[in-house]
Amino acid sequence: MNQEQGKLIIVTAPSGAGKTSITRYLLNKYPQLSFSISAATRAPRAGETDGVQYHFISLDSFRSKIEANAFIEWEMVYEGNYYGTLKTELQSIWDAGKFPVLDIDVKGAIHVQQQFGNNCLSIFIQPPSVDELKRRLESRGTESPENIAVRVNKAAYEMSFSHQFNKIIVNSNLDEACMETEQVIKEFLDL
Repeated sequence: MNQEQGKLIIVTAPSGAGKTSITRYLLNKYPQLSFSISAATRAPRAGETDGVQYHFISLDSFRSKIEANAFIEWEMVYEGNYYGTLKTELQSIWDAGKFPVLDIDVKGAIHVQQQFGNNCLSIFIQPPSVDELKRRLESRGTESPENIAVRVNKAAYEMSFSHQFNKIIVNSNLDEACMETEQVIKEFLDL
C-alpha cells in the first residue's frame, strides 16, 4: 500500500465520548469524506448490518487476515473481540478520490498515526469527565453494569494517551465539539 497516496483522518475516544456522533456529523456534511468500515469479530447489535457499520467476520477469518498482513492496525479491544482496519478498505476510499475517516480505538489510532505521519490527522474526543462518561454509557441502556465498569476503567486508561494525538477536543456540548472538529479537518484538508 502506498502510504503517500492520500491523507486520512482518525477520530478516537473512549467508548461513550461521542466519536461516532461527531464522525456521522462530518460524513453527512462533507461528501469528500468516507467512513472506513472496520472489521470486527463481535456479533452485530440490533440494527447493525454487515458492511455498513462493520465487516463482521469470524475469529478464524480475522486471524487469517492478521497472518496475511491484511490490516493497517488491529487490536483485541475487549476480551475476545477483535477489531481492525483493512488495507483494502483504505485503498478503495483513496481510489474513489475521497479521504478515509477512521473511527477506531485509542491503541489502533496511535499505531495508524505512527505509520502515516503528516498524512494523518488524529483527533482525540475527550469526555468532560469520567463521571459524565459513565452517565452517558448508562443512559444508552445497552450495557450491563459490569460492562459499563469495564468501559469506564478502560476510558480512564485511554485518556492518559490523549496527549499523543494532533488535537484534543473536549465534548461537553456535542454541537460545539462537532464544529470544532469540523474546523480542524477543514484546515488539514484545505476544504
